[in-house]
Amino acid sequence: MEDRLKGLRKSMEKTTFKQLTFSKKHRLQVYEKIKQSNEHEEDILLALLQLLIQEKTGYELVELLRARGIRKFEDNEGLLYIVLHRLEQNGFIQSNWDQSETKYYQICPKGTKVLRKMENSSVKKQFLIKELIQE
Repeated sequence: MEDRLKGLRKSMEKTTFKQLTFSKKHRLQVYEKIKQSNEHEEDILLALLQLLIQEKTGYELVELLRARGIRKFEDNEGLLYIVLHRLEQNGFIQSNWDQSETKYYQICPKGTKVLRKMENSSVKKQFLIKELIQE
């Protein structure tokens, strides 16, 4: 197991989420909630990439997204971590753990390129979002 995942497990064992388990049923419910969202996924991804120009924690991201009027993650922060994990797997963001076992996220050069394209071209916006998700 990767060191950063060991840190995640250790961190979760110490928090109020220590009894939380993700069953297949729960994952399906999470995916269903994502599909039912009124907010456009491209707006959420654009906001996330903009916010991650500087290093942020998941908690900070939820608060900053709420300030932008994006409430998708308010009652289920786990959805945000699914999106962050997907972006990290595709090389658009990176994460690291600090000394206090807090995980921070930040945009990568690949993510910065996509962000610039998204901000500069509203015509290509949907194509770029699909590229982000499917890559």
